[in-house]
Amino acid sequence: MMNNENLSKKAKLLEIDSIALSEHMRSGNFRSIYTGQGIEFSDVREYLPGDNVRSIDWNVSARMGRTFVKQYEEDRELNVFFVLDCSLSMTAKLPVLTEAATLLLLASRRNSASIGAVFFDGEIQYSFPPKNSVETSSVILSKIARLQDGGIVFKRGSALSSALRGAANLLKKRSLVFVISDFRAAQWKKELAFLAQKNDVVAIRIVDDFDSELPDVGFLHFSDSESGEIEKIPTFSKSFRRFWFERNRAGMDGWKSFCFKHGAFPLPMNTKDDILLVLSRFFEQRKR
Repeated sequence: MMNNENLSKKAKLLEIDSIALSEHMRSGNFRSIYTGQGIEFSDVREYLPGDNVRSIDWNVSARMGRTFVKQYEEDRELNVFFVLDCSLSMTAKLPVLTEAATLLLLASRRNSASIGAVFFDGEIQYSFPPKNSVETSSVILSKIARLQDGGIVFKRGSALSSALRGAANLLKKRSLVFVISDFRAAQWKKELAFLAQKNDVVAIRIVDDFDSELPDVGFLHFSDSESGEIEKIPTFSKSFRRFWFERNRAGMDGWKSFCFKHGAFPLPMNTKDDILLVLSRFFEQRKR
């Protein structure tokens, strides 16, 4: 555990880092950030083929003898929502989740975004609908900080599919959604695809070296943190280590392909990565 002084220093560093990140987020090429008809009337212009007929200003059109449509100021309020995986398989990866989620939340707050979140392990733990409120973002930040302090007893299983489905039902306008998980769960694909139909989804998959490379330590008792099942695996076997590597690579490639196919943005993140650098590069690539 970190003492209060270290937590304070870390928070200040994250706040500073989030300034740069917020610039990348603001300029990132996401459909949700600056799209949609706003509520403030701006001007009129002549009707063009393909314009929505509901935007026609009939009074101006009658006076001018030609068809004109109303123009509106764009609604620039950004909705940001976090789907955070706190399941047992994420135990060693929680430091990455907490730093990435904190950076993204602080950056979102600098962009005056409405912020919401859902936390899950074997079941939904907390859910916050998006609000443009310092109080709401502060509560979510405190929940993120508690993930590593030992004050939460995580339940077996993964409610990833329920969390994704709940997010889709909760979000009333197009939003920027960050799903931070290792995606070690079953039956989440349909829910992720549905969520990405109406939102800009960034799927952040946290991995570590053990996911793809096994050390040669003889027989290793492997415990599945989700099911509790224990299996003895032969790490001394080159063919088994090769199989482990190939299975992980196929799983990662399949995950990326699925995300791209259904309109989500895949972002792998290793536990050894510089989190700020990875996020900044991602938003810079989106801008280009």
